[in-house]
Amino acid sequence: MKNKIFKLAIPSIIENILQIMLSSVDTYFVATLGSIAISAVGVNTLISNLYLTFFIAVGTGVSILTARADGEGNKHKVRDCIQNGILITFVLSLLFLIVNVFLGKGLLLLITKDHSFVDEAYLYFMVVIIPIGTLAFMTVLSSIIKSLGDTKSPMVTVFIINIINVILDYILIRGIGSFNGIGIIGAGIATTVSRLIGCIILIYILNNRTQFIKHFSFKLRSNLKEMIGYAIPVGLEKIIMRIGQLIYGSLIFSIGIKHYTGHNIAGTIEAYSYLPAMGFGIAAFTLIGHSIGEHNFDEIETIGKLTYKYSTYFMLVIGSIFFIFAPQLAGIFTDDPEIIRLVTIVLRIIALFQPFLCSTQVIASSLQALGDVMYPLYLTGFGIWFIRILGTYVLGLKLGYGLIGVWISYAFDVTFRGTLLWIRFNKKTKSNEILRKEYINESS
Repeated sequence: MKNKIFKLAIPSIIENILQIMLSSVDTYFVATLGSIAISAVGVNTLISNLYLTFFIAVGTGVSILTARADGEGNKHKVRDCIQNGILITFVLSLLFLIVNVFLGKGLLLLITKDHSFVDEAYLYFMVVIIPIGTLAFMTVLSSIIKSLGDTKSPMVTVFIINIINVILDYILIRGIGSFNGIGIIGAGIATTVSRLIGCIILIYILNNRTQFIKHFSFKLRSNLKEMIGYAIPVGLEKIIMRIGQLIYGSLIFSIGIKHYTGHNIAGTIEAYSYLPAMGFGIAAFTLIGHSIGEHNFDEIETIGKLTYKYSTYFMLVIGSIFFIFAPQLAGIFTDDPEIIRLVTIVLRIIALFQPFLCSTQVIASSLQALGDVMYPLYLTGFGIWFIRILGTYVLGLKLGYGLIGVWISYAFDVTFRGTLLWIRFNKKTKSNEILRKEYINESS
């Protein structure tokens, strides 16, 4: 079991690192165009991330069913799942395309009323957000391939598009020879072309494994309702998280600019601690889904607990690095002593809560694989609104603890959700007989 877990988790962790590198390279090249260009890309990223919640939801919904069908060895059912996923992704992409074409500038004006800035941001919007379907299909196709037990192919695909993106960024932003580059539009074209190539590669990989193209038709299959039933709560959970982040982000901004800057720096550093949990979460999701399809219910509890254990080991190492080298890590991003002091305290706070942070990823993924998508939704809603946002307001603003109070609230939220998710998983998997009756009846 250990070998199976690491075989799935390690490529996923590397893929996540490559995704961060892709974003960092984009930021590096766009930074050469000035602060307005950086802000313009940042505003578009907010819109892109909102759309991404829908694609992640579809990817999760179709992947739950695909993993089970693959575990059963039912190729026909696997192709049905893929067909539904692709058709739903196509419909959503078309809908968002229409919204973007007719309401594009309006969406940007909801974020800022600076018309000259919106004109600059709209250049990037036209070549990245309008053709958002490239991101949609990359997200869903990658999820499906991982659910089939292949995490290496998405990793290699991201590596390839990283190289393509760097080459295109260099040519289209900085120019080459007599070509002077086309600025922020070039940055957007590089992103979209890279994603399009990624989609083509992933379609080839998926078809090579399942031959879904030969059997494809523009007709929704019978398991659509079940897929949507899983996808909607996942989407709502992501939307609740995004809205909550915007609200407590605005509360932090009202505390003071140094606290807001420190928050962003700490968040950037902390993002690296999520990488092992995300990778092992994918391993747990895939293996549990296959175990359900195989009716091998004895392994489910073991898979969840082992993936959590291995992920926690990795995250404790990262947490130790955060705790010991917090001042040095903060110093990479700023030389302001007060911001360094704040970030140092924050990193040392979150270093102590890595096992709970791990649970919010790995155990949540395990529950999703079991089809238990409502419980994480309820926990996220309560945790974000009644612990994180309320805690930020009380501790950060009213009691004057500033950024320290904000991250104490975050630590309480992570502890609360991580603990209850663990209890829920134990309860769901304590009896193999209960699992057997639930999932055999469901599939019959």
